[in-house]
Amino acid sequence: MATTVLQFSDVSVVRDGNTILDGVDWTVDSDQRWVVLGPNGAGKTTLLQIAAAAMHPSSGTAEILQETMGKVDVFELRPMIGFASTAMARKVPKNETVLDVVLTAAYSVTGRWNEEYEDIDTRRAQRVLSEWKLDDLADRRFGSLSDGEQKRVQIARAVMTDPELLLLDEPAASLDLGAREELVQLLGGYASSPAAPAIVMVTHHVEEIPGGFTHAMLLADGKVVQAGPLDETLTGEHLSRAFGMGITLEERDGRFFARAE
Repeated sequence: MATTVLQFSDVSVVRDGNTILDGVDWTVDSDQRWVVLGPNGAGKTTLLQIAAAAMHPSSGTAEILQETMGKVDVFELRPMIGFASTAMARKVPKNETVLDVVLTAAYSVTGRWNEEYEDIDTRRAQRVLSEWKLDDLADRRFGSLSDGEQKRVQIARAVMTDPELLLLDEPAASLDLGAREELVQLLGGYASSPAAPAIVMVTHHVEEIPGGFTHAMLLADGKVVQAGPLDETLTGEHLSRAFGMGITLEERDGRFFARAE
């Protein structure tokens, strides 16, 4: 039975007099996979920061895994949330092995130090690496990997702890066509599994939406333009409103393609 993992009620974020999010209402259930789209400056990353319990809203109420921000110890909440982002990747030591990058998620640290890991942790990390086609890279240094490989390592680390909520901030950004398609295929397989957690993925491009995703939110100027089931929300009309220009949307074999009119 699905449970609510995110509940935003009139959430706003104001920084230095600038409104970044403006009255966002949003509900995410455990069996849903959301994609969040919008132009630069729409508030997408800020939305994820709140969902990750890394930022408090300026006003409104944000409930994460049925705990209210401001009334919960975020250090107890964060281990239940998987978060893959470029900002997180920058914290990973370049000389860390791929296996240790994933393994250290068990302690929510980056960079192995004096922690002690049980065999079950190592086996779990190895299994996750295999699932994301990284097992051959386990002994490689993180800094020696391609962008596509680093992106997959970030996601493997994010799912290492079997989170209840998985957040992905532009996982396909900067990837070449082959690496993007490989990642989209892997994400689609993962999202389609009933065992997968609730997923929220931010992207700029509809071409990067994997199969298995169920819902979409379109943001512009910090406001929700449209949100709901993917087939109802992701339309040329709604994309045109969000991006402020005429956009034609096509769907083929479960993948989306957009172009300016």
